[in-house]
Amino acid sequence: MKIINSILLIVMFSIFSQSDQKLINRQPVVAGQFYPGNKKDLEKMLEEFFSKATPVVSKDRVAAILSPHAGYVFSGEVAANSYKQLDRDKKYKNIFIIGSSHRTMFSGASIYNIGNYITPLGEVKVDIPLATKLINGYDVFSFNGNAHLGEHSLEVQLPFLQYWLNNEFSIVPIVLGTQAPKTAEKIANALKPYFTDENLFVISTDFSHYPSQANAVRIDNRTADAVVSNSPRELLKTIGKHEAEGIENLVTSMCGWTSVLTLMYMTEEDKNITYHKVKYMNSGDIAYGDSLRVVGYWSICITSSETKKEETGFSLDKKDKVELLKIARNTIETYIKKGKIINIDDKGFSSRLHTPAGAFVTLHSNDGKLRGCIGQFNAKIPLYKVISEMAISASSKDYRFKPVTPDELAGIELEISVLTPMKKIRSIDEITLGKHGIYIVKNGRSGTFLPQVADESGWTKEEFLGHCARDKARIGWDGWKDADIYIYEAIVFSENDF
Repeated sequence: MKIINSILLIVMFSIFSQSDQKLINRQPVVAGQFYPGNKKDLEKMLEEFFSKATPVVSKDRVAAILSPHAGYVFSGEVAANSYKQLDRDKKYKNIFIIGSSHRTMFSGASIYNIGNYITPLGEVKVDIPLATKLINGYDVFSFNGNAHLGEHSLEVQLPFLQYWLNNEFSIVPIVLGTQAPKTAEKIANALKPYFTDENLFVISTDFSHYPSQANAVRIDNRTADAVVSNSPRELLKTIGKHEAEGIENLVTSMCGWTSVLTLMYMTEEDKNITYHKVKYMNSGDIAYGDSLRVVGYWSICITSSETKKEETGFSLDKKDKVELLKIARNTIETYIKKGKIINIDDKGFSSRLHTPAGAFVTLHSNDGKLRGCIGQFNAKIPLYKVISEMAISASSKDYRFKPVTPDELAGIELEISVLTPMKKIRSIDEITLGKHGIYIVKNGRSGTFLPQVADESGWTKEEFLGHCARDKARIGWDGWKDADIYIYEAIVFSENDF
């Protein structure tokens, strides 16, 4: 019967025109497979999932969620964690549900605008006028019947919305057929005007496919850290790293990566946006699962706070950065070649360079390897003097390296990291890899990693903390777990930038 229904739908899709008045509702195709096919059993299963789900992790408005789309016995508990973050009584104007196509590739994205969606819990209305407006207004959108016909990634999200939300809602169902980041960015630009308080975005994606359970945990943590960094570049880099590692049985780090990338292109420049990791599991955690080949699932919610402020008002312009790099270069060359410390003429310096601020000076050799790095926090002297002192220390007093020789100077690249004030954290969830540096203190010992270390190493958050605790603070791999942890940000620039 399902095969016959599918054939009939294909025929109807092929003859349907936008002027037709009769709706062609999209019938459920994975009910009875991915989730129970009758209302009573489905509601009972959903009730159980939500009873186990994590309470709200943030008081800020939820703007979007990431939710898995596998069979409910495997990923339903994780999905419920995403939906439980929503205010049940909020009245949404529209819910944009976005998933990447599993069965067909095509250019751009397809929006279902010829009818509503049906599930065992009833009918879900599609905002057909808006869907049609998007299709007619942007070349990147179209209606492709085959994209929706057998696609499960959108369908499996709907029962969670129907069960959890107390008010009626309408959806804009979008299936991405593209594998091109540039196209995902175009889709994001078209949808960004709708990324507002009155709408919700649901991104449907699973994480790693088919590595061993141990590898899945490592890979999925890395990928989730890239997502919560709110940097599309970081996500693409992380996925690329996983592909290059040749991990056994890894087919993909994230099956809906284009959909997630689309969301991140919408949010990356919004300083009011915060990504929160809520719940992780993989199919190996389930009684039916095989630990040798698993699929990973993350619940992630994205919140928006209109009152969120910059952690620091401190900034440097291009002239400031060039001036500091010149100071560092001249200081090192004079000290290494002549053993003298230069006198710095500070006339004409901006007030920012006279502001006390912590900073690190980092040296890299011409093959990209670290050659020295020393800095200080909470300086009481002007920034330009801090840079001069740290340049000398990094080139001659880093205990890990021999002092830089005159012959090396031409091949040394200088990098400067100007630090914002440190903030003590209560939970490592406050750490965003690539954005925050960490400073760990315990029993009189301390160690730090600059924000860029996370990008350069590709470590997970736990690895970032573990290496800092063991290698820098020397308190053991797990020493961070009962240590005081501080975070800070850095304005990072190097000679290569100019």
